[in-house]
Amino acid sequence: VFEGDAEMLIVPGAAGEIGVLARHAPLVATLKSGATRVHLGAEHVEEFATGPGFFTVQLDRAIAIVDHAVKASEIDREAAEGMLEEANAELERIESGESSADRWVIEQRIIHAQTQLEVATGANLRDVRVKLSAGERDG
Repeated sequence: VFEGDAEMLIVPGAAGEIGVLARHAPLVATLKSGATRVHLGAEHVEEFATGPGFFTVQLDRAIAIVDHAVKASEIDREAAEGMLEEANAELERIESGESSADRWVIEQRIIHAQTQLEVATGANLRDVRVKLSAGERDG
């Protein structure tokens, strides 16, 4: 999704954000779903909605290996809202015993959709279980 030079990189580490500048000490870390920001210059930042994965820094090279990555400008909010609504409905069916789908897979779909919406809107959706219905929007 991105390969190139950057002044700074900020990734969503499992224990909090990790910022990396040139000549950073070697590092290996796990990543959670969240926003990854690539600072290309004083005023230019590219943002991505990224999934869980691993992160390594060696010399002046940083590599993030994640389940998914979507550039902020390419996020389809309607598709992400639909994915979130469908996954929440499936989770309710699992909880009521009406579905035998893998709960972990459904939870990952919810997190994936929430991450995209968070990056697209700047809102934090993780602290509240979100349910969207057609025609309704939280303000």
